[in-house]
Amino acid sequence: MKILNRYITKTLLIYTLVVLVIWLGIYSFFNFLAELSSIGQANYTSLSAIKYIALQMPEIAYKHASPVILLGCVLGMGYLATTSQLLILRVSGLSIFRLTLLTAKIALMFVFVLIVIGEVFAPMASEMSEKSRAKDLGYSIASQTQQGFWIKESGNYINVKKNFDGNSFAGVTLIQTNANNEVEAVITSDIASFNGDSLAFGNTDIFLIDGSSDFDIISYKKRNSYNQSVSFDQDLIDSLYKEPEDLTTWSIFKQIQFLSENKLDADIYKVEFYKRLFKPLTLVAMILLAMLFIFGSSRSTSLGKKIFLGIALSLSFELTSRVGAAISIGFSISPLLSAILPSLGVMILAFVLLRKHSAS
Repeated sequence: MKILNRYITKTLLIYTLVVLVIWLGIYSFFNFLAELSSIGQANYTSLSAIKYIALQMPEIAYKHASPVILLGCVLGMGYLATTSQLLILRVSGLSIFRLTLLTAKIALMFVFVLIVIGEVFAPMASEMSEKSRAKDLGYSIASQTQQGFWIKESGNYINVKKNFDGNSFAGVTLIQTNANNEVEAVITSDIASFNGDSLAFGNTDIFLIDGSSDFDIISYKKRNSYNQSVSFDQDLIDSLYKEPEDLTTWSIFKQIQFLSENKLDADIYKVEFYKRLFKPLTLVAMILLAMLFIFGSSRSTSLGKKIFLGIALSLSFELTSRVGAAISIGFSISPLLSAILPSLGVMILAFVLLRKHSAS
């Protein structure tokens, strides 16, 4: 039995790797086309573009792990079915149900490997790629991520118009409020820097508002510098100019904690967090469903039809994931329920049908 398990694992691994190589090749081709307009600027050459794209591969592999593994396993089992090897395995005593569970187990092994790559190696490789590209184009790292942001923490509101590198900011406004959420002071500066536990303002304009009387009294001060202690950390700042899908799972979790503690909307991060958390469950559900088609007519169904099935399921997986996330955010549906219920429903349905088919 161990020999059969190793053989099936080897077959599915080969097909999954082939799919992964083709998938990455397609992405690399289109990414290279997108980089053509930058080639020739400063020191950015074709080799620079290839290096940039190559360092993006771990992240791309991680983001598309589920459809790649699903397609690879479907094609691998399709090959075994087309060559009548599945029939031999069934005659030797392996039931359809056991074959399906073995396939799901192998797929989970693959996806956990890609999760490790995505959570550990992909962030480092992506950061290297961005820094290398910026350097070859003659930019400072600051010029890549000049996105502004708002942060609410400890009763204060902080607005940054430009976030250069996660440490240097431009156009910074600090709004201080009292226990009644009334504005007590507005502090502005053209520049500020973040040193881990405080914001250090440059030339600062301070507007103090006294609302104790019938009329607000505003007084003005000007300082060469001003320091404001903060409770957030560098990881939060770094995450503010990235989309949730570009963050590590740990960064998303910390972002959710911070936003929730400050009573801010964290649904977009929760959707991504739960989607990743239940990725193995969703993959198993889709594989169980795919096995129904493969074992339903293992000798009469052509390999071409199985390829079409694999592609259709892969695309459906991606589409369902994106649509589910959009619906969850747009209609205020619990991100947890939107992530787990579809996968759980498909898994239970496929499980029951497979058991029924295996017994027949």
